[in-house]
Amino acid sequence: MRLLILPFTATVRAVASVLEFIGGVGYLTWDALLATRRSLVAKRGRRLGWTHFFAQMDRVGVRSIPIVSLVLFCIGSILALQMAPTLRQFGLVVTIPDIISIAVFRELGPLVSAIVLTGFAGASIAAEIGTMVVSEEIEALEAHAISPIRFLVVPRVLATTIMMVCIAVLGDLMGILGGLVVSHAFLGVSYLQYIKRTFDILDLNDFYTGLIKAGVFGMLISSLACYLGLNVTGGAQGVGSATTRTVVLTIVALIAVDLIFTAAFFLMGL
Repeated sequence: MRLLILPFTATVRAVASVLEFIGGVGYLTWDALLATRRSLVAKRGRRLGWTHFFAQMDRVGVRSIPIVSLVLFCIGSILALQMAPTLRQFGLVVTIPDIISIAVFRELGPLVSAIVLTGFAGASIAAEIGTMVVSEEIEALEAHAISPIRFLVVPRVLATTIMMVCIAVLGDLMGILGGLVVSHAFLGVSYLQYIKRTFDILDLNDFYTGLIKAGVFGMLISSLACYLGLNVTGGAQGVGSATTRTVVLTIVALIAVDLIFTAAFFLMGL
């Protein structure tokens, strides 16, 4: 009997831990949204720190542009090369732009950009806030009646969400460009043919669905990073653990949320 109870107890504890984690992240995100609204309409002294906000946009978004561009360009090129042998057997090499365009705009552009941004910015946010917790800077803010949510979380969540959308658009273009270069250089598809088929196959739904995913991904990355950073315990070792957990959990969460969005868009016919 005891052997049966132990696995059940462990399962219940694991489920409770997961639900507690999801609830904590959700509560932090909601609190950050409320603080954002208050900061945008508040009087002097409690407004959003625009200097800090633009600094976060530069650190999170602008500095990640080269790596995101390189990764999406390579993915577009890889897709073209991988599909070519099979499509050539059926004389459908000219359809490569169609497949790459749909795949990049609806799926790979936002998701891959978010994964890259997780390693580039998410871990950095968690480590930075975790270090502030360990050095008791968070307590110092609270002692001066400064909300850590407004001062630390809101600029990071806003900056990551906005820049994630911008980076996703850039990633889409670089993915298309990678497929264009490889298709013209190795597969005999002309530039004009590739561009024409890309514009013919894409519609606004493909663009909008990708942007919606990108915005949610950006909020998810920053919220998870801030939550894990604020809950650091155990000194320097805790900071390292929080950084690792941020990357792993965020990537898992991104893929799960992407599946939910893809299923929802499919059921809605988008």
